[in-house]
Amino acid sequence: MSTSSSHGQSRRQFLRTTGVAALAAGGVPAVTAGTAYATKGRPFGPVRQVVAGVLDVGYVELGPARGTPVVLLHGFPYDIHSFERVAPLLAARGYRVIVPYLRGHGSTTFRSASTPRHVDQAAFALDLLALMDVLGIERAVLAGFDWGSRTADIVAALWPERVKALVSVTGYLITNLAANLMPLPPAAENAWWYQYYFATERGAKGLHLYKRELGEFIWKFNSPTWNFAASTYERTAAAFDNPDYEAIVIGNYRWRQSLLPPEPEYAALEAELQNAPKIAVPTITVDGKHDPFTPAGNGSSYRDHFTGKYQHRTFDVGHNVPQEAPHDFARAVIDADRL
Repeated sequence: MSTSSSHGQSRRQFLRTTGVAALAAGGVPAVTAGTAYATKGRPFGPVRQVVAGVLDVGYVELGPARGTPVVLLHGFPYDIHSFERVAPLLAARGYRVIVPYLRGHGSTTFRSASTPRHVDQAAFALDLLALMDVLGIERAVLAGFDWGSRTADIVAALWPERVKALVSVTGYLITNLAANLMPLPPAAENAWWYQYYFATERGAKGLHLYKRELGEFIWKFNSPTWNFAASTYERTAAAFDNPDYEAIVIGNYRWRQSLLPPEPEYAALEAELQNAPKIAVPTITVDGKHDPFTPAGNGSSYRDHFTGKYQHRTFDVGHNVPQEAPHDFARAVIDADRL
């Protein structure tokens, strides 16, 4: 048996034992429409709820039910409204567009109070697979930024049969824990200031006391040329009122710095991810010209991680690419689907 087929079998076994595949096999749970996070008077929303794995996931769906599925994934400190203009553009082109709140955000909540609030990168990928399963999506175009890019990259690397194409802002974002222990040049370290802030108890208290102020400050730092309205930010900031938001945010950034131990149940998956697996699905990577996290070299620093059909694009925006350049981002999704 080849190593790749052995890894593929182990991943399928993992999904069976964690209940993701079993949940899908038992039928698609009822989907309910909610209004708590809906955007009134706009073509984006209302938010629906569906049980998927350990979560009750809040998501928006647009477009024809039989259209090619596209899943759009947000980051921190953002939410589904990063795609409020992208999603209708794609739906108008015949795509079935799914925009979920990640764990700890918006109306996505844990089904049980006793469920551990895991923060490993593999947990987010399994959340995505569980959602795709219950929505009856075998393969999808995945597109995201920040935490969303990382999650999409992981699924594309480990479960390529589930990914028709990929759009990944800032390129290859699968976390390498050993590499994360090495210092960066001072300017890069400065851009990550809140990662180190969150490593302290002062940072955890700061997130609790100044959740909205901190998120808005990061928006301005991450996107220095984006003049967003106060109402635009407040619409997203409502998603930070999730009861698990602080635990997920603080935990995820501490996990990245190896300040929290990896969870044993993800050990096999993380072993693969720490080897920087290549991504072979058709991919378009995107950089924001004014994003403080965009690496130098116009995508060259991560180009070798993508071995399939590939394009790279740079847009004249900051970090929140889909909200700052919705037409360009939607075009990238359509073009990736056609690679």
